[in-house]
Amino acid sequence: MMPGSEMYKSRWTVFSMSVPIFVETTLQMMVPNVDQFMLSHYSQDSVAAVGNDNVIFNLVILTLAVLSQAATILIAHYRGAGNLSKVSEVCTVSLTVNLVLGLVISAALFIFDDFFLNVLGMPDEIRADASLYLRWIGIFIFIQSMYMAFISFLRGFSQLKLTMLCSLVMNVFNIGGNMLLIHGWGPIPSLGVAGVCISTNISKFIGFFLILYLFHKYTPARFSMSYLRPFPWKTFHKILYLGVPSAGETFSYQFSQAMIMKFVNLFGVVVITTKVYCYIIAMVSYVYSQSLAMATQILVGYFKGAGDNDEVDKRVKFTISVAMLLSGTISTLLYLNADAVLSIFTDDPAVHALGKTILFIEIFLEIGRAVNMSMVMALNAAGDVRAPVTIGIIFMWSVATFGSWLLGVHWGWGLAGIWIAMAADECTRGLVFFWRWHQGVWRKRFA
Repeated sequence: MMPGSEMYKSRWTVFSMSVPIFVETTLQMMVPNVDQFMLSHYSQDSVAAVGNDNVIFNLVILTLAVLSQAATILIAHYRGAGNLSKVSEVCTVSLTVNLVLGLVISAALFIFDDFFLNVLGMPDEIRADASLYLRWIGIFIFIQSMYMAFISFLRGFSQLKLTMLCSLVMNVFNIGGNMLLIHGWGPIPSLGVAGVCISTNISKFIGFFLILYLFHKYTPARFSMSYLRPFPWKTFHKILYLGVPSAGETFSYQFSQAMIMKFVNLFGVVVITTKVYCYIIAMVSYVYSQSLAMATQILVGYFKGAGDNDEVDKRVKFTISVAMLLSGTISTLLYLNADAVLSIFTDDPAVHALGKTILFIEIFLEIGRAVNMSMVMALNAAGDVRAPVTIGIIFMWSVATFGSWLLGVHWGWGLAGIWIAMAADECTRGLVFFWRWHQGVWRKRFA
């Protein structure tokens, strides 16, 4: 049964929606890490090759995910307005866009693999494995692109348990395939990176056909070429209007983080490893708050489409309060148990000493990040898409990046200075976004 208005009336709906998103997000984050972990028992060179290629794939998947997110917002919006025909049109246009974009990316990665490897500065000793992985994972990016489109469609219909199921099935097949093919089993030879390519692609095809079946079974939306004749440029524009600014902000954030990592690299191995460990630990603090924000985004799209701005305002402020409380509590507990948490990774006393300082600063960073994530997704879902990207780019470069250089490098505060700058960025952005929400620009007619 498809969730509807009755389900959305409860304030606690956001929690029932956020749990499957949380599980699905966690499973998606596991895939590249599981591949690299399982390869680590085969060859360190193979790990290095796949790890380098994943820099490219992460950017590709990030682009596709952000564009797909626009479809989720529009579907929720038109469902709230009771316009099923428009929902089907959005699904048709979005799938077409993702397929075309996926085919272009697939062809580029397969044909011009040398170009991408040269950009990464790939060492000769791992180039063969890197080329193999880039080409044969890359050529089926169009399948993943369509899969991500269907994920966004089901999210728009609040069929979140189904998206979680698909991610779980894909992970099971990917891990099982890796176990059989990386090292070999019985008559199956040891295939290494080629084995990872085979299991990853098979799991993608299985996930795609499963989600296609679930979409047709559990949603009323249907694809039709009639929605493309004449081409609905207005719907296409809305997808780009919602998706492109978010993609720009996300890319800007990734590049600013890359620049900050260059500053971190100036301080030596101990500081670099401490940063990596604290970054992994930080994910524990914010991954559920991120899921709450994504669930709220669906609700905002739905109630915005229904014209109920007061309900939108209540849901967003409720989510911000809960996200701040959760992120702040979890990060505080991690700080209070810093030695035990850091011992999972290392017993180095230098890492523990610096890590404790960073995890203390992390408390304030995560409270700010909780507001940020909730506000950005809510503003985008309500149609106020230009402000988040403009504010985001200004602050992440002037406060986080420049501040990291000023405090960490120029003033010599090291990693602590860099973390203070990143915390200041998250907190000030959160305040500015909340002020923007209070202004009520989002209450105007949806784009």
